Amino acid sequence: MAEPKLVLALPKGRVMDDSLRAFGRAGLRLAPPESERAMRYDAGDAMVTLMRNADVPTYVELGVADAGVVGKDVLLETGARVYEPADLGFAACRLSLVRPRGATGTVERVATKYPRLATEYLRRIGSSAEVVKLTGNVELACLTGLADAVVDVVQTGETLRANGLEEVDVILRSSARFVVNRAALKLRGDVLRPLIAALRDLPGAR
Repeated sequence: MAEPKLVLALPKGRVMDDSLRAFGRAGLRLAPPESERAMRYDAGDAMVTLMRNADVPTYVELGVADAGVVGKDVLLETGARVYEPADLGFAACRLSLVRPRGATGTVERVATKYPRLATEYLRRIGSSAEVVKLTGNVELACLTGLADAVVDVVQTGETLRANGLEEVDVILRSSARFVVNRAALKLRGDVLRPLIAALRDLPGAR
């Protein structure tokens, strides 16, 4: 009986496209989904499950997927217990504290999609600011007065500049990481270990 294919959890969108290319260069041939509405499909050398970026660590940690690709920022926010053997180098961004340009005074309230990381950061700098979790465009919290600052992902900074906002502190730098279920690494090591080695050897990867 043939061994079951690897099951990979990938986020939808550009990161999925970059992931498929990276896997291909590493020797794992994966076709893109035939439909934009696909949620799970046979990609060739593996089964691929498509989901929101924030859900990838949970699927991998609980063993529904053997491995996946997720941003370091999301991985730290979830606190998932997974093996993180490779930094793939793409989807680079930074998680930053953002305020209205020229704002002064104490930050009393921070809005964010990353309450865990924001709380840890504020504790580290000795701030007692309240953390409010949002799921939409968190920069709007600064523009409407809901919050004095936001903690959010920044790539180019163009959206901030266009709305009179600025980064005042970089909390962490993020990029796409290949993550693996700990049990799968033992059970499927014959497949996963060569793949990890090949991914680490890709240009831009670490």
